[in-house]
Amino acid sequence: MEKSQVIQADQDYFMNVFGSRFPIVVEKGEGVYLYDQQGNKYLDFTAGIAVNALGYNYPEFTEALKEQVEKLLHASNLYYFEIQAKLSKLLINNSCADKVFYGNSGAEANEGAIKLAKKYFKAKGENRYEIITTINSFHGRTLTTLAATGQNKYQKPFEPIPTGFKHVDYNNLDMIKEAITEQTAAIMVEPIQGEGGVNPATKKYLQGLREICDKEGIILIFDEIQTGIGRTGSLFAYEEYGVEPDIFTIAKALGNGVPVSAFLAKEEVASAFEPGDHGSTFGGNPLACRAAYTTLKVILDQGLLDHTKEIGEYFKQKLLELTDKYKFIKELRGMGLMLGLELDIEVKEIVMKLLRKGILVLSAGKNTLRFLPPLIISKKHVDQVIEVLDEVFATIN
Repeated sequence: MEKSQVIQADQDYFMNVFGSRFPIVVEKGEGVYLYDQQGNKYLDFTAGIAVNALGYNYPEFTEALKEQVEKLLHASNLYYFEIQAKLSKLLINNSCADKVFYGNSGAEANEGAIKLAKKYFKAKGENRYEIITTINSFHGRTLTTLAATGQNKYQKPFEPIPTGFKHVDYNNLDMIKEAITEQTAAIMVEPIQGEGGVNPATKKYLQGLREICDKEGIILIFDEIQTGIGRTGSLFAYEEYGVEPDIFTIAKALGNGVPVSAFLAKEEVASAFEPGDHGSTFGGNPLACRAAYTTLKVILDQGLLDHTKEIGEYFKQKLLELTDKYKFIKELRGMGLMLGLELDIEVKEIVMKLLRKGILVLSAGKNTLRFLPPLIISKKHVDQVIEVLDEVFATIN
């Protein structure tokens, strides 16, 4: 199909939930580049919205999936799989958790975490069911995770939404304390708000949440859907803060493009689940687990965590140079290779200008450029993005 036919077919047959997509038809990927049908090359600083940590067609990953496809895709969780056991051991041995459960999406992982928190108190005979989350958070698009999300624009079209959620200001411990009642089961936060504008939590805030939860007997849940699997320079962002959650969720980069998610928990909390309490048809199947296991092994064994810290710091310094140069740049935020550049103007047209110059970036809200490149980028890729950003910024009055 030609480009115009693909776009027309999308308009004719696909539910219009994405609005106008970027006007390119992606054909293939190689390394840190995407190519469209016409052979145009794009340096991808979106990584499929923080998914493709290893970029595209990473040899070790591609070979592992080819082998798994020929061997076994799916046979249901009625049976044991060696690759699932190996993945579980790898995750637990490299995290603060004791048990893991697999799903297919970030929303599914977050929903599972919420269920587990509620079941924990139900098993103890306590009537705790309220979850405190933060304003500008994003936790998913199921009805429950929409209710958890602290953005009214996502909730309003689907009201009435599930009850039992409270939203308070991010990085505000006083509001957390005021929101706690005898019914509070959990506090759920992103270490860095992604969709909300790349807003990092302060160390004082996350450590304060841990202290409050310990004092009040409340479960602390970290949504690491976007920050997990090396994005911040540590395997999980909680490591950067020196705070261990009771439950945390991961997805996006876990499968490097293959849909897979997980929620992990400490033994005391995880033991609340009993047979029949939760399940998933596709979650943790052999293909998904092979993808996740290979992604993790590459990141851990090939030094990509240290690389992410190094390149992230280099990228941050280059962006700060632009901040000094252009007065319309308000603030640079983020950690590792999860960075946001807030402007005092809307960024939609800037994103399109960058696309026309062969650079793919995202927005977070109306005023923030969001950079989520593959973890395998080098300094030359950063330099290319900075050069084009400078060209585009220079055209802004």
